[in-house]
Amino acid sequence: MARSDSFFIRASVTGNGTTYAESSIDLGAFVDALGKSVLRIHNVQARIVDADQLSTPSKDNTNYFAGFQLLTQTQSALVPFTERSLIAAGTLSVGEANGTIMAMTETNDLMPQDFNNGYLVAVDTVFLGIDQNIASDLGEVQAQLILECTVETLSQSAAMALALSQQ
Repeated sequence: MARSDSFFIRASVTGNGTTYAESSIDLGAFVDALGKSVLRIHNVQARIVDADQLSTPSKDNTNYFAGFQLLTQTQSALVPFTERSLIAAGTLSVGEANGTIMAMTETNDLMPQDFNNGYLVAVDTVFLGIDQNIASDLGEVQAQLILECTVETLSQSAAMALALSQQ
């Protein structure tokens, strides 16, 4: 199976306050299903930050939640783990009282590095989404990702695994 050296794809999406927002990531340069070229995502590093890149998103005297997801199909809301197009997902939860962050949890719930062989992608576009339960006091919020990937030739066994597990 031919395989390339790993490379990185960076992407971000800006949340619009309290409804789901999504941006597309073009993989057309790497994926050619007819030519049997597919992308394997080995690792995803993710974070949710305010637009200033320095602050933890929060809301005065309330609980704040933001979630991100990376998918092979466009969506209109955050999806459960049972959704076959889900590649990666994570959340940020912040509890604030009297102007002080009392508790914060950042969780990468599902990541390709959690699997033995990463995540095989055979579509030419993936979608990065973010949603929040309430707008942050500090402005716009972004989900940012770095994907570590390789390009490989789609073998018969990989094609079968792909067909059984996703898209």
